[in-house]
Amino acid sequence: MAAEAVERHTKATRRATPLLAATGISITGDGAFLAAAPLLAAALTRDPVAVSSVTAAVYVPWLVFGLPAGALVDRWRRRRVMVIADVARATVLAGLVGLLVAGWLTVPLLVAAVVLIGIAQCFFDSAAQAVIPAIVGRDKEALALINGRYWALDTVGRSLLGPPLGSVTFQLARPLPFIADAASFLLSAVLVRRLPDTPVPAGPHEKITVAIRSGLRHLFRTHELRTLAFSMGAYNGAFNIAMAPFVLYAIDVLEVPNAAYGVLLATSALGGVIAGWKAGPLTHRLSFRQTMALAHLTQAAAWAGIAISGNVWIAAPLLAVLGAGSALSSVAVGSARQALTPDGLLGRVVSAFRLFGLGAAGLGAFVGGAVADIYGLTAPLIVAASVLIATGLLTWPYRQRA
Repeated sequence: MAAEAVERHTKATRRATPLLAATGISITGDGAFLAAAPLLAAALTRDPVAVSSVTAAVYVPWLVFGLPAGALVDRWRRRRVMVIADVARATVLAGLVGLLVAGWLTVPLLVAAVVLIGIAQCFFDSAAQAVIPAIVGRDKEALALINGRYWALDTVGRSLLGPPLGSVTFQLARPLPFIADAASFLLSAVLVRRLPDTPVPAGPHEKITVAIRSGLRHLFRTHELRTLAFSMGAYNGAFNIAMAPFVLYAIDVLEVPNAAYGVLLATSALGGVIAGWKAGPLTHRLSFRQTMALAHLTQAAAWAGIAISGNVWIAAPLLAVLGAGSALSSVAVGSARQALTPDGLLGRVVSAFRLFGLGAAGLGAFVGGAVADIYGLTAPLIVAASVLIATGLLTWPYRQRA
């Protein structure tokens, strides 16, 4: 039986390799873009509102276009959607580089480019998550294996390799990180074309609004998905309660120099990469909700330990533990969506989860700033830990394996 499981997992990994390779390459380009775009905005203007609008533009597409994108993904060939999204992003970046080289680029045009890239990402990410069970099956362990690698590569590119690459190449030549990102999307498109072509999901093509309601109805009527959606929202919200003002805590309490702050955050990414890559064996005996509940309690312990110690040498390994918990939460949520959602609804359910997660993250950032302003810089960490303990206990399946 063990040999059969190994063979099944090997086959799943082989079928998903083009997607994993495309993810690793394009997400690294994304990480470079997310670091270089604010730098470019700051080079164009010193207005803090204008510069902040570039960062805000990253989140707008998911809030506005996420659900319609998921509905459309559920009626189109997923591989084709991903290829078109990659080519579209490369085209937008090529136009951005042309405007920059010509000296015609303005902050509003940069914001527009970020929004357009984000819209294409709504389609790509929804299709990528939806295509995984189509190519590897719905076996829980196979899904955990592939999702673990997917999120580990996402963390490496978005948090470890991409941002330094973006800032360094921007320093060398302003167009360079955007050229590199465009190239990464084109290479991703080539790799995605090597995926098995999955059929168009079966079912009638409803109006978009009706299709969106169908996806939301499935989410809210499926007890485990509903629980995980609210649990993920609480997880993201609590994370940002602590993280939004954490830079001030790190500087004023932990006494971390400005130049070392990125290194401190990188420890979290390292924990996420390791846990994501080992997600299969780590979650082998756990249900989706058990994994999510333990991620809550792990993050709670990390924030509480950082708050109590006030010591950077303790904070660094605790952030790595926090990152590991975050990776496992992503694997649990992603695998549950894929295992418990019919293929024809999967794009919409992925988008709905993203919408709830981003909304809760934004609310958490606002709450964290307010708590820090009123009660001090340690208070958000304690509040986050308290919320996480409560929601972790509520997430745990007491009566059945889920």
